[in-house]
Order: sequence, then C-alpha cells, then structure tokens
Amino acid sequence: MKTKRDTIYVRFFKGVIIALGFILPGVSGGVLAAILGIYERLLSFMAHVRQNFKRDFVYFLPIGIGGIVGIGVLSQPLEYLLAHYQMIVLWGFAGTIIGTLPTLIRESTSRTKRDKYDVIWFFTMLIGGGLFLFFMNEILGTIPANSFGFFIAGVLIALGVLVPGLSPSNLLIILGLYAPMLQGFKSFAPLVFIPIALGGIVSILTFSKAMESLIKHHHSRVYHFILGIVLASTILILIPNPYSSESISYQNVTGWDWILSIGFFLLGCILALWMSRLEDKYK
Repeated sequence: MKTKRDTIYVRFFKGVIIALGFILPGVSGGVLAAILGIYERLLSFMAHVRQNFKRDFVYFLPIGIGGIVGIGVLSQPLEYLLAHYQMIVLWGFAGTIIGTLPTLIRESTSRTKRDKYDVIWFFTMLIGGGLFLFFMNEILGTIPANSFGFFIAGVLIALGVLVPGLSPSNLLIILGLYAPMLQGFKSFAPLVFIPIALGGIVSILTFSKAMESLIKHHHSRVYHFILGIVLASTILILIPNPYSSESISYQNVTGWDWILSIGFFLLGCILALWMSRLEDKYK
C-alpha cells in the first residue's frame, strides 16, 4: 500500500531531480537515486526485469516521465550558462566531482580493506585511462553528434545510474557530445531522445546484472576503478584539449573569472559533500 510519501506526484518529482544526474557534469544519477531512496529497488528492477515487472513498471513510470520532463526543462538554462560562462561553470562542476571523492573512497573500503591490486586498478585508470580519454578523439576519431553518437551517450548515461558516483556528463564533454545533447534535449528532438533512450536500454540490459554481480563479488576493485576514472575525467575537464571542440578555454579570462571560478569550485565541493552526507543518511 502506498504511503503519502510514495504518491505518483512524489515519484514524478524524484524523476525530475534524478534528471540532474543525466545533464549536470559531476552529478551522478545513481547518487541522486540513493539519496531519494530508490537506488536498490531500481538496480534490482533493471537486473531482474521479468520479476514483478508490472508492479515495478507502474512504480517507476512516473519517475521516468519526471526524468524526461526534467531533462527538457533544465537543459536550456544549462546550455546558456555553458555558452556564456564556460570556465566558471566547468570549475563549479569540477568542484562537485571532487566533493564526492571522500564518499567514494570510504565506499571503496566499506566491505574489504584496500590491497595492492586496488591501488594498481586506481593508478591504471587514473594515468592510463586519463591518457586514453585525453587522446580519445585522436585514437578513435571524433564521435559525431548523430544517432550513433547519441546512442553512445545513452549507454554512458545509463551507466551513471547503475554506478553511483560515476558522472557520465564529464565524459560526454570530453567526447564532444555534451553541447549537442543539450541542444536536442531542450527542444525534445526525437533524433536525440530516441538514440539516447535505445542506448540506455541496451546499457541497462547488458550491464545491470554484471554490475550487480561485480559490486557483490568485487566491490573494492569496482570502486577503485571508478575512483581512477572520476579523478582523471575531472582533471581533463579543467585542461584545454586541442582534440576536443568542447574543451575549456582560458583565452581572455580576467581576474574576476578566476575568483568566481575558484569560488564556485569550493561551493561545488561543499554542495557535493552535503549531498554525500544525505546519501549516507538515506542509503
């Protein structure tokens, strides 16, 4: 039986909030789902779709609709801010990512102690993964902002829900897909939404059971892998990349730009730490 806190309208609003994890660099949809108290049920539903399908589908339908509405409503102001205040916004996003690291570090050793293989996983992803991401467009070629590119974006967005603490948007910035994605979201363009939805579905069907199993049996390895990728991608957000059209630029910046950027970086750290405490409280 539903409680007053579990109405359709409440679940719709939760979907709007989780949409932030789809479009804000540094914000994880999985973390927001955990804060809102639906992560474990969501992961179980995605990993075992046929079990209690009707019940869970009805439960998550308002959340899904809220997520779509939230993406459309929130994309336009975010696109404007990135177009006019790119440096300040990206430094603020980087702060939110850095602020999540203490929680990820604690979570990485919450079940087993850190060992040398965890450290190897971390530095392999930090250095090797960081270099790969920096030169990704040179190695793989530019991922075009077409159906294939948005399908890849959908895969990454779904992973951001499956893996708490992993923000897909900073990876999309590196890949050059972030701005085109926002443009499509704000106009509810079918050629953007449909490939992203398909990519998300494929990602969920492919990785949800694997993620459930990996977290269960290799919890520490998974989280040290995530830590390396998160830190590497955060550093790359703040480094100009000649191979990426959406890379940060420091041309013609003023002293006030630096002051505001550092200020929003610190504010982002504080906000992320606060959100992490909420996650710990409601997990």
